[in-house]
Amino acid sequence: MLLSLFKSIHVVGFVAWFAALFFYGRLLVNYFEANERLQPERDILKANFSTLAHRLYKIIMNPAMMLTWTAGIAMLALPYFDNKYPNYLKSEIGTPGWMHAKLTLLALLTVFHVWNKITLRKLEAGTSKLGSFQLRLANEISTLFLVSIAFLAVYGKAGTLNYGYLFGGVAAFALLVYLGARAYRKKRLGV
Repeated sequence: MLLSLFKSIHVVGFVAWFAALFFYGRLLVNYFEANERLQPERDILKANFSTLAHRLYKIIMNPAMMLTWTAGIAMLALPYFDNKYPNYLKSEIGTPGWMHAKLTLLALLTVFHVWNKITLRKLEAGTSKLGSFQLRLANEISTLFLVSIAFLAVYGKAGTLNYGYLFGGVAAFALLVYLGARAYRKKRLGV
């Protein structure tokens, strides 16, 4: 019963977290591209995008991240209170090391989460070295995390995970995303 409850909360948390990360990245791109507009439209757009990003971060992203981590840690802690629950940290459940790899990716995702906030602050201060294309690529990092973590969780828990295939598949997917972003950039710039 408790495991199902924590799993449900975990799913709600990470769905909200990823949705917010996807939108936040788009707001960073829009904020930067508002610089291409004439005044007073530029200042109005930048103020709106900034307000939206700050609210999204504070009201949705942070709580969703905390919900994801809290429910996930609760699931990992359950077997230490009652041994009827599975211990995903032990290697006999699924592919060895899959949970450790997942936790590593979640820690990196949390770093990316904070990086997004720092990037907005730099954009607002005019000190960011990132351009529109780099921000668009950074927005796709969330997608790479989502794909990696989802495949790791499903195949790792089932015991059928091949780390080589996972890494190769994510690398191929990242290359396709990059090539797609480059093609879109060329089309957008008329090159």
